[in-house]
Amino acid sequence: MPASVALAGAVLCALLVLAAPSLTPIHRAGYCAFYGECGRNPEVNVSLVASKVPCLSNQPAQVATGTVLALLRSVCPELVRGDNETTRVCCSLAQLGALQLSVALSGAVLSRCPACARNFANLYCNNICSPNQSLFTNVTRVVNYTTTQGTTKLAVVEYQCFYQRDFADASFTSCQGVRLPATGGYAIDTMCGRYGARLCTTQRWLDFQGDKNNGLAPLQIDFQLVPNGTQPGDAIVPLGGQAWRCDQALSDEEQPCSCQDCAESCPPVIAPSGPPPPFRLGNADGALVLCGLLFGLLALIFIIALMCRCQRSKKDATPEPAPARATCCSARLSDVSHRVLARAFRWWGTLVAGHPVVVLVVAAVLAGLLSAGLVTLRLTTDPVELWSAPGSRARQEKAFHDEHFGPFLRTNQVIVTAPGRPSSGYESVDDERLAATTAWAPASGREVTLSDICYAPLNPTQPGLGDCCVNSVTQYFQNNGTHLAMTATQLDGKVTGTVDWRDHLIYCVNSPLSFKDITALELSCMAEYGGPVFPYIAFGGYPGSEYTEAEALIVTYSLNNFPRDDPRHEWVLSWEQRFLEVVGDFQRTHGPNLSVTFMAERSLEDEINRTTGEDIPVFAVSYLVVFIYITLALGEYTAWRRILVESKVTLALGGIAVVLGAVFASMGLLALLGLPSSLIILEVVPFLVLAVGADNIFIFVQEYQQSQREPDETREQHIGRVLAQVAPSMLLCSLSEVICFLLGALSSMPAVRTFALTAAVAIAFDFLLQMSGFVALLALDARRQEVLLFLFLACAGLYLTLQVPVGLDQELAMPKDSYMLQYFAALNQYLAVGVPTYFVTTGGYNFSSSAGTNGICSSAGCASNSLTQTIQYATRFPNVSYLAIPATSWVDDFLDWLNPTGRCCRIHRFGNLSGEFCPSTSSDPSCLGGQCLNTTRRPTVEEFEQFLPWFLHDRPTLQCAKGGLGAYDTAVSMDANGTILASRFMAYQRPLRTSQEYTAALRAARDLAEEITTNLRQVPGTDPDFEVFPYTVTYVYYEQYLTVVAEGVITLALCLVPTFGVSFLLLGMDLRSSAATLLTITMILLDTVGAMALWDIPYNAVALINLVAAVGISVEFVSHLTCAFAHSTQPSRVERAAEATVNMGSKVGTGRGATAARDPGLPGDGRDRATRLSLTLSWAQVVAGVAMTNLPGIVVLAFAKAQLIQIFFFRLNLIITLVGLAHGLVFLPVLLSYMGPSPRVPAGDAAGDTREDAVAGSEQGVGLALSNPCFEDKDKATVPGQG
Repeated sequence: MPASVALAGAVLCALLVLAAPSLTPIHRAGYCAFYGECGRNPEVNVSLVASKVPCLSNQPAQVATGTVLALLRSVCPELVRGDNETTRVCCSLAQLGALQLSVALSGAVLSRCPACARNFANLYCNNICSPNQSLFTNVTRVVNYTTTQGTTKLAVVEYQCFYQRDFADASFTSCQGVRLPATGGYAIDTMCGRYGARLCTTQRWLDFQGDKNNGLAPLQIDFQLVPNGTQPGDAIVPLGGQAWRCDQALSDEEQPCSCQDCAESCPPVIAPSGPPPPFRLGNADGALVLCGLLFGLLALIFIIALMCRCQRSKKDATPEPAPARATCCSARLSDVSHRVLARAFRWWGTLVAGHPVVVLVVAAVLAGLLSAGLVTLRLTTDPVELWSAPGSRARQEKAFHDEHFGPFLRTNQVIVTAPGRPSSGYESVDDERLAATTAWAPASGREVTLSDICYAPLNPTQPGLGDCCVNSVTQYFQNNGTHLAMTATQLDGKVTGTVDWRDHLIYCVNSPLSFKDITALELSCMAEYGGPVFPYIAFGGYPGSEYTEAEALIVTYSLNNFPRDDPRHEWVLSWEQRFLEVVGDFQRTHGPNLSVTFMAERSLEDEINRTTGEDIPVFAVSYLVVFIYITLALGEYTAWRRILVESKVTLALGGIAVVLGAVFASMGLLALLGLPSSLIILEVVPFLVLAVGADNIFIFVQEYQQSQREPDETREQHIGRVLAQVAPSMLLCSLSEVICFLLGALSSMPAVRTFALTAAVAIAFDFLLQMSGFVALLALDARRQEVLLFLFLACAGLYLTLQVPVGLDQELAMPKDSYMLQYFAALNQYLAVGVPTYFVTTGGYNFSSSAGTNGICSSAGCASNSLTQTIQYATRFPNVSYLAIPATSWVDDFLDWLNPTGRCCRIHRFGNLSGEFCPSTSSDPSCLGGQCLNTTRRPTVEEFEQFLPWFLHDRPTLQCAKGGLGAYDTAVSMDANGTILASRFMAYQRPLRTSQEYTAALRAARDLAEEITTNLRQVPGTDPDFEVFPYTVTYVYYEQYLTVVAEGVITLALCLVPTFGVSFLLLGMDLRSSAATLLTITMILLDTVGAMALWDIPYNAVALINLVAAVGISVEFVSHLTCAFAHSTQPSRVERAAEATVNMGSKVGTGRGATAARDPGLPGDGRDRATRLSLTLSWAQVVAGVAMTNLPGIVVLAFAKAQLIQIFFFRLNLIITLVGLAHGLVFLPVLLSYMGPSPRVPAGDAAGDTREDAVAGSEQGVGLALSNPCFEDKDKATVPGQG
């Protein structure tokens, strides 16, 4: 097989030679094919360099002496013979000078890999100057050229060049992996024409070098690759030899190419470990198995305990009456505390009821004065200020980045697709109209144009419209309609055809860095503003790298991001508003044919504010429904015709006024203290306070309605007695909730902290206003499911809790009718690259030292664990690192810029500008030989500090593509002394779709930055506090999800602590009742979070706020019943649980179950009778007060437009209310009937109690509305214990 291939190649080459004109009759060592210059090539119309061609000369090679030899030694050292040998060449001094320029141009992008640069230079050196040029060169076409002296010569305009395939392949392979630090792409992208790096081969690479239409080649070269061991014939000997491998050093003083440019130089790279696999036990979900085992264990413990209890009950079936037990110390302590509270509240209630008008006026004035602080209220709408703590790592890193490099650019983007139409038929957005858009800035009183606000990387000081960075497909035509409409006739082999915009586009998407395509159009691929447009930014929805099969066109406008206090901030907002209007008109006009999605930087905040305003009526209706319910539920009705009379409109209005007064007063007070508020506080806190306040109102009003005035008792004394009965329970709940929210304010999230503080203060004010204003207003207005089911639900909730997704996709923040939802869908479907990610270095690193430079760069001689090399390693594993494109590196390009073989860094050697920087475009004689460095080496500290500012402000040109202006002028922050304070290196993430991916990308980037920091701190002279951190615009939003789970657990745990502590203290150190409260609230939280997984509610800071509020609402569901049970004097736990459920369950409900509780006609006795009693009376009321206060308002929220409100306020609050109701009225009484404390001995029954204690006990007995008087017939005025 190899023999046949070689034979075919030899035959082909021989035919080519025979078919070519005999312009090089002599193919012999020591003979040239051409020599000297014969003017410009008449066949090249547009060239980026002088297209001078050689003269036909099949003569012996010339001896190189003097200047020619010196220049040859610099440009083509391999052609220079030893000192005792004569060096011959086939090039003149002028040709050698042009060759030096060509080598310098290629060296600008290839010099970072010495082997590649040397191999590429050798190809040109042999082509032009080799003394054996005629052996592998065959001139095929010439034209006449008349010299200035009038003589005629033959100018070579095309020739064949024969290479051995292995030699050519080795040269190509050494350059194939060389990177372009400024783009993260490959240098070969610029050297293979329309094929780009992905499709480039040795033949295509050489063909592009020899294409006269590429803007650089002065004539046409037909490269022929001859298989080894074959001869083309006619004495032609293909050029061969050994090319340097990229992992070889050219000398002992030089280094091989780095790993980033040469895969052969890379050490073995161990793939990083990905995320841990899901926890499994065999083939089953491990968490599910463990939760099932936990349920089984708890169920077994419960059943065993139940069996033991039943066994004891059988043994004690006929017990002798037990003697009364002496009251324990803790019970006496509880009695004393409740006696004190009851007396205090009785006195206070009587006092307020006696002076209602005065109390109402004072309460209203105080609440009004505090509410006046709302005039100073600052409403925070900036998501950064809401969800990211000022002291958080992401905020600090953002502040550091913005201080040194300015805020992240603002992005305005349009995505256009043509469903059902071929890509060649696309109509694009009218870029010219968008670019010409102007907007009126009212505050500044001026018209704003795009050039006033755009990011102009190559002309940042005085940008014109063409300088603005706009990335789109039309930029391949410099946004010029004339260029887009151009056609030209082109000969391709023997076929003549017409080239148009399609041919230019195909060329540019594969070679976006080209200054000139190889078609007859001869257009540049560079954008109008001077930079390249990478196809993965301008196209979307293409398979692999087939950009011409893209389904979407993407137009991106990059604008400067000014601080909010800068007048130009209004300019950019005004222009973006006009941008949205123009694109919206385009969408409506072309809607039948095109799918147009778009966004501006302001769109997110605009849409959130819009939907908030639109949902205000929904909240208003929600409060109105709650008000109507409270009005009706507080009344006692005897007939339909008396419903208006018997409804409690005044009390309902008063209750609402108390809630609103508490909320406004709390917000006003905190505003006076300088604490900002937010929309989420306005939406959640009133509901929370209403839930808490309404519960207390129901208990108070309905206890008053059921209580009958005793003989000789005034109305004021009656109100005081009722308040003494209910106020301690209200105090317990309110105090628990206040402390709970104060501890919740320890959260690092600003939104959670301000919510918790506002809720704590509002609940405290609500309690105070209820104890004053509402009492005065009242004076004026004259059983259950089995425990095993809940244990199962708790275990199921625990399992489902582990399945709840963490995060908040930005789509959920938008209303369902927002244009942004279409944009997000298109973005996720079509965008092929993620957002830029900067790796930022802080101060304390010495870039100017050789070790410091090597610790950053990735070219030859750099450390294998350098910053850019480490990032490059990470891009090999994008599924773990989430990085797709390696980092740009100003250090690498700075070193290339300093390379003495190029003309980038030059100094004026004499004249008025002596010692100043000489641009690469200057032809001033004072710049000749003025290279900044004489040899390829690292700069000294002094040279580094002198030349770096020149590099950063050097505009890239064809003569020097490595200039730093635009790419790096904002990447380095220096002080007046030239000390580098910060720098950044930009990589690109892979496309990220969900908040979980964004969070994982942040975690991976921080891990990578910590690894880099550890490596760089080992460089001599590095400050121990030096660090590298990743930064992108999204990190400040997604950082919260790194800790939100742990912070949520801690916050909720802190909220549970005071609930247990306050209950434990106020219930006389009753550990069992307090533990039951804690357990029930914990189960409510578990089941709530579990239900979140079932109803697609993600866990995030908004959910955490609702869960913190859920603790407060759960206290209302639980604490009243626990208090009632703890102070009941019924003889058994079951009867005490039944009494508590009937009395308090109905007051947490509609509140009128006490009358039914006294009905002696209920069937059954013992546990059965108590259970029926409880279920009949509590569920006869259907629902509970807290639940029914919340439910009407919650249901209305289902009609809100904002998905955020529907998910986190309707769904989540509905879950909280229903789960809390079920646990409070079903599970808790069952739990207390099994594990509650022993029955409390009525006052006066315990041995040793005195008559005085018994009388005092009467007050204590009514202290929490939980003792027998609340259950006795109201016509009995006797006090328990007093006969």
